[in-house]
Amino acid sequence: MCLARFLPRFALAAALLVAAAPATAADPAKVFRYAFPIAETSLDPQKISDLYSNILNGSMFDPPLKYDYLARPLKLKSNTLASLPEISPDGLTYTLRVKPGIYFADDPAFKGKKRELVAEDYVYSIKRLMDPKLAAPLLAEIEGIIAGSDEALAKARKANRFDYDAPIEGLKAIDRYTFQIRLTKPYYVFIYNLADCRVSCAVAREVVEHYGDDIGSHPVGTGAYRLAFWKRSSKIVLEANPDFREEYFDGEPAAGDAQGQAILAARRGKRLPAIGRVEVYIIEETQPRWLAFLNEEHDLVYEVPVEFANVAWPGNKLAPNLRKRGIQMAQVPGLDLTFAYFNMEDPVVGGYTPEKVALRRAISLAYNTRDEIAIVRKGQAIPAQAPYSPGVAGHDPDFRTSANEYSVTKARALLDMYGYLDRDGDGYREAPDGSPLVLQNASTPSARDQQIDELWKRSMDDVGLKMSFKKAKWPDLLKESDAGKLMMWQLGGAASSPDADTWLSTLYSPNAGFKGNRARFRLPAYDRLYEQARVMPDGPERTKVYQELARLMVAYAPWKVNTHRILTDMWYPWVVGYRRPAVQSNSFWKYIDIDLSKRPPAPR
Repeated sequence: MCLARFLPRFALAAALLVAAAPATAADPAKVFRYAFPIAETSLDPQKISDLYSNILNGSMFDPPLKYDYLARPLKLKSNTLASLPEISPDGLTYTLRVKPGIYFADDPAFKGKKRELVAEDYVYSIKRLMDPKLAAPLLAEIEGIIAGSDEALAKARKANRFDYDAPIEGLKAIDRYTFQIRLTKPYYVFIYNLADCRVSCAVAREVVEHYGDDIGSHPVGTGAYRLAFWKRSSKIVLEANPDFREEYFDGEPAAGDAQGQAILAARRGKRLPAIGRVEVYIIEETQPRWLAFLNEEHDLVYEVPVEFANVAWPGNKLAPNLRKRGIQMAQVPGLDLTFAYFNMEDPVVGGYTPEKVALRRAISLAYNTRDEIAIVRKGQAIPAQAPYSPGVAGHDPDFRTSANEYSVTKARALLDMYGYLDRDGDGYREAPDGSPLVLQNASTPSARDQQIDELWKRSMDDVGLKMSFKKAKWPDLLKESDAGKLMMWQLGGAASSPDADTWLSTLYSPNAGFKGNRARFRLPAYDRLYEQARVMPDGPERTKVYQELARLMVAYAPWKVNTHRILTDMWYPWVVGYRRPAVQSNSFWKYIDIDLSKRPPAPR
């Protein structure tokens, strides 16, 4: 039932409740402080692909749906909608009804008027993905999927501009609060896009047009927080949005979920958000990030750097000195994957001929993932078997591949067989045609990446492959990756939905380039299987197709999959209600509180 269509007396009662409620429950004295290990890239939701920018945007903007903060396994719930979308029996049509009375944060673009969130805002925001000027990384989530998107994109690419006023067959507002999305096929994972800020967070058209190319510096949404201060790649301050709607803490933890039940008991019914100010610092090096937490400069350390595992949680138990301070710890297996990709268009490592495939497979065989786990990650990871993580739909714990086989002998034999030989006696192999062969791996200047660089160098030396390193800041490497200018790059990817498709889509050839397929992998056999899988419901048959996709990845080696990380967070006793979101890009700030009675006074 649509809440907007209740009888007038109910609407009047709701209006009286809003009038009686305080404007906000957020206390400006409650300040939450922590650090990101990587700099943000933009505060334009549809412009970004990275995890940390998405956390920021998710606090300021609203997608139609959200994940229950406490439910495990994950559960979708309405966010700005009156209820979950109504989906037609054929799975093609989604009808979404926006709750009346939700407002954007004040901004000069609104010329002093209070601006309500309406259905057309979501239509406009999803259309933004198709604007060639934006080069939206998540375009692949709607291209060819929403009816009429291909035609709209073809016109936009030809004209080099997008006509936002032109109708699109499968994306339209029905009335002020109702919009409809019609798909070309019943894509069963499409619904997760309605909880992904990068696809469906609502931005106001007049804000985008007011700020033009600088819109990424002027985030204006309907979320719990708004931007107060921003020093790029250094510090971001957000303050509670005084226009945020009336919302109260709730959740559906499983009956046996002790942590979830405890949080629910402490926070149920509390007005959101409680914290008036969030300060986020960019600290790339692990030691100063850890020391800032130990010195109580930060309230939480989100993913404790693993090099401190032996002193902070020896034997996976919180160290006694930290326990005495009331520090809390939680460890969870991340819905994530670390992997190195090879640029399939690169003249050295790319290509599909037998000798190029042999080179990538030899590199993969020579890299010692177990040393990465033991030395770099201090045991806080497990080897990956497939290009998707445990805990997502489609994962089978009994499925095995040779993705993490380590064999220097096999690697050398492959290189010998395909003509990668040391012809000049310098200890390093040349290409089959005798030309110099140098691998270039991209890497940031951080101490952790330096350790990984050393492991890569040692592994490649073992098989006679020369490797150099391209060092740059993470946002700069991201731009070069988007443009296809990197030969190799080791990344960590967090799930944006609880389905293996979140990774498998990034090896699909139409997504090559900025749309997520950084390896620029193009294999017709993979594409056919992926297109088959994406219209299948979750179940054993689809899982078998996912496994065939994983085998093709191993066979052609566009990726060297490495690990799934075990993530450890710590926080002080004055932080109330914290739980790491399973989808890491989700912002958790509006759900937590600060108990000022437990927090020591700030030093003078």
